[in-house]
Amino acid sequence: MPLPAEVDAVVVGAGPNGLVGANRLADAGWDVLLVEAQPEVGGAVRSDREVDPAFVSDTFSAFYPMAAVSPAITSLGLERFGLEWSHAPAVLGHPRRDGSWALLHHDEDVTAGLLDAAHPGDGEAWHELVGRWRIVQPGLIGSLLTPIPPVRSGVRFLTELARVGGLGFVRELLVPAAHLAERRFGGDGPSLLVAGNACHADIPLDAAGSGFIGLLLTMLGQTVGFPAPTGGAQALSEALRARFEAAGGTVATSTPVTGIRVAGGRAVAVQTADGEVRVRRSVLADVGAEQLFGGLVDAADLPARTTRKMDGFRRDPATFKVDYALDGPVPWAGTPAYAPGTVHIADSVPAMSAYSNQLDSGFVPADPYVLVGQMTTTDPSRSPAGTESLWAYTHVPQEVRGDAGDDGLTGSWDTSEAERFADRLQARIEAFAPGFGSRVRSRRILTPADLEHRDANLVGGSLNGGSSAVDQQLVFRPFAGTGRSETPVRGLYLASASAHPGGSVHGACGMNAARAALWWDRLRLSR
Repeated sequence: MPLPAEVDAVVVGAGPNGLVGANRLADAGWDVLLVEAQPEVGGAVRSDREVDPAFVSDTFSAFYPMAAVSPAITSLGLERFGLEWSHAPAVLGHPRRDGSWALLHHDEDVTAGLLDAAHPGDGEAWHELVGRWRIVQPGLIGSLLTPIPPVRSGVRFLTELARVGGLGFVRELLVPAAHLAERRFGGDGPSLLVAGNACHADIPLDAAGSGFIGLLLTMLGQTVGFPAPTGGAQALSEALRARFEAAGGTVATSTPVTGIRVAGGRAVAVQTADGEVRVRRSVLADVGAEQLFGGLVDAADLPARTTRKMDGFRRDPATFKVDYALDGPVPWAGTPAYAPGTVHIADSVPAMSAYSNQLDSGFVPADPYVLVGQMTTTDPSRSPAGTESLWAYTHVPQEVRGDAGDDGLTGSWDTSEAERFADRLQARIEAFAPGFGSRVRSRRILTPADLEHRDANLVGGSLNGGSSAVDQQLVFRPFAGTGRSETPVRGLYLASASAHPGGSVHGACGMNAARAALWWDRLRLSR
């Protein structure tokens, strides 16, 4: 399909943020072209049948609690375009060596009952914590996902905060994940759940901010679950595409963008190998910050301070992933009361702290924390009856200084290293599921380089568009003094996870960029 010569807006990158931003502009009546380098839309929300033709594997991400609460996605009515959600019997599980489990169930009463059975009194404490969270969640989520300053949602959050203890509750959110739950609970179950969720991000478990991440994901699991698109992650992306095209938008896949032309300080065209598309109004860039500033936009078209500030931008750790087709369910040492879709593999909270500290120090963890997705347990359509489509991943340093284990890994992730580290991950699963290896029909290893090759936004295999550390959030994302989607180039907006509010599939980065583009365009036309 030939590209149009001129449009109102070009959206570069068809990840979830780009798709959401494109939908918002199309809804406003703009003529929008969405261009994507890969053959399919979706970015890190895609699925395939490479591991086994009978199995659907989510190539990157799989569970979407933030999508369930994000107005940027829920407001689009994607169910009208074929999207359905699936839930596992239990949201999340953490197995122990003795075969017992810490479980998070969809039903708060069930979760509380399981925790109380393990340690009397923990059930009541769980109800109290969740009750407070339910009060602040709407305002907090709104404040997190809207542009800075979050005026309306911020006022709501402050009002809600006064009902749950004010600054005392805020202080509790700042407690490191390694210690947050132990203050409230006598058993280790809540600590395992919160610390395990905190390990999804890159903040050491003994650092401020980690507790907030862990509690956020745990409470989202309790209030909305960890939903997965029925049929595979691609179903979410295809629903976003279908809605965009129904609104009059145009999609061009297999179309890498090579540059953004700037004239008079304004973005005026997007350049591809197939030609240049002139832009009447705006460009939304769903690409990494380092790929945009000094990459797609020539450094000569940027203020010198932008280039200097970008020196402080850093990526979150790399990801190493193994996808499995299993001949049967995972043979866990102990059968959980309810089968979880998400499983965290780690011996204890101190073990998770050791893992995060090794990672933060640049060492490949000796006993990696492993995040596991039981996708057929969650959605039976993913593989034949009696089998399991499963993935497992962990984080490794962007720059490897050494191997805390015994394999001498250097971070080259060549075939030999990839196989050895995949075996290390599999051994971690086997320790909690004896005989796991005998169920493996086939496996696929995706190194950090493989992930980036399949989605250029996953620079170095990082999933979140930049570090989750406090100095890379809010007004410091992607560098100090920003915190919004506007860039130094007029008509150009950063719409990726490198912009506030960062990683996770919530679409807010794209929605915020689209709203900014609409606002500034109205202002320009009114002059």
